[in-house]
Amino acid sequence: MTRVGVCLAGCGFLDGAEIRESVLTLLSLSRAGAEAVCFAPDREQLHVVDHLRGEPVEGEARNVLVESARIARGEIVALDDFDLSSVDALVFPGGFGVAKNLCDFALRGAECEVLPEVQELIRAARAAELPMGFVCIAPALAAAALRGSGDSLELTIGHDAGAAEALRRGEPGLAREFALALPDGDQFRKTTLVRAEQVARHQRRGRWAVRGLWVALLLGGVG
Repeated sequence: MTRVGVCLAGCGFLDGAEIRESVLTLLSLSRAGAEAVCFAPDREQLHVVDHLRGEPVEGEARNVLVESARIARGEIVALDDFDLSSVDALVFPGGFGVAKNLCDFALRGAECEVLPEVQELIRAARAAELPMGFVCIAPALAAAALRGSGDSLELTIGHDAGAAEALRRGEPGLAREFALALPDGDQFRKTTLVRAEQVARHQRRGRWAVRGLWVALLLGGVG
């Protein structure tokens, strides 16, 4: 059975992993006959946001791994205990937690830094030629993790001109608008990226984008 590592960045789109994207990721993997292996860094998240009001909560702290366990129903391991050699592919669902807890793209844009253990993981997966899927804002993580490595990717980042420009300035890769990036040749087997925008407002587009990601990832990349 194909095993796919799923990196979660908390729980809730404003300060953690986007719940819809994470659940659709897990559902799509299950339907494709793959086993999801969830993991997350065991560290305090940047801040806690009240999702009803959309505002940070002063004086409250939460742990990324503990919050991610809500989505994974407790079946999750710390990033430090995650064994890359045990999986056939990696996926990073979106949510602002990716840009706040896995890197600081939300704060520093093109100058952002990635958690060392996350950067090491992505570079190791890339070197091992594992397929990787990056959803929504997560392509920013890929670009930052590979910056300066001499590697290059074709990225999608949706209709956010500011984010696209930050990716271009941050190197490597080319940021495109909402679409599946299906590079030709060997590149296809290594990385497939997608921006799944506003699933609630664009149900059909979001659903097919996520489904397209798994078709490309599991059927075109693994094996």
